Amino acid sequence: MVELSEHSILIIDDDKELCELLVDWLSAEGFRLSCAHDGPGGLEIARSQAFEAIILDVMLPGMTGLEVLRALRQSCNTPLLMLSARGEPVDRILGLELGADDYLPKPCDPRELVARLRALLRRSQTAAPENHSLQVDDIRLDTATLMAWQNDQPLPLTQTEALILRTLLERGGQLIDRQTLSRETLGKPLGPYDRSLDMHMSNLRRKLGMHPDGRPRIQSIRGRGYLYS
Repeated sequence: MVELSEHSILIIDDDKELCELLVDWLSAEGFRLSCAHDGPGGLEIARSQAFEAIILDVMLPGMTGLEVLRALRQSCNTPLLMLSARGEPVDRILGLELGADDYLPKPCDPRELVARLRALLRRSQTAAPENHSLQVDDIRLDTATLMAWQNDQPLPLTQTEALILRTLLERGGQLIDRQTLSRETLGKPLGPYDRSLDMHMSNLRRKLGMHPDGRPRIQSIRGRGYLYS
């Protein structure tokens, strides 16, 4: 018997047959589903209701999935997994650059989709330390809510970016190898051609900027990993 998790998921995809298949499969796995079949409608629902994760197709009528993602990330850091029938690397890279947390090509195995969703949800619900605040210089992070500020101004980080920042701040000055960082923040080991961690790191660096004296906040040690300095 499946133990219901009651996680609310929004699917934005114009393929109604696929949506029905995913609703049947994910409902049996204990998820609560809502669906939208075009870009503007999906964006409106995502903005008006609270979801624990969003599944977003790249090709949508009205607005592309990438346009929906760009609009969502202006005010929302809900974990988001993108789907694309084209499967082109440029779609995946652009989606990650715009703030997607994960990416799957279509057609996808529903079992893999469930596994990816559960990994996203585990990462967003990771237990925080008792001290819910981390501060290094002008950067402050609430480790319970994953909200971040720079000079007391909100930083618009995605869940994945905030998890990476939390891990780096918790081990400030310590080198973290790429595989460890990927497992702890993306919930998976890196494959030989997997650039997902690099894309999330690039987004995080861009949002944090440099130290006031021009030093990089996050250092990359070639072939070894990253550290926050």
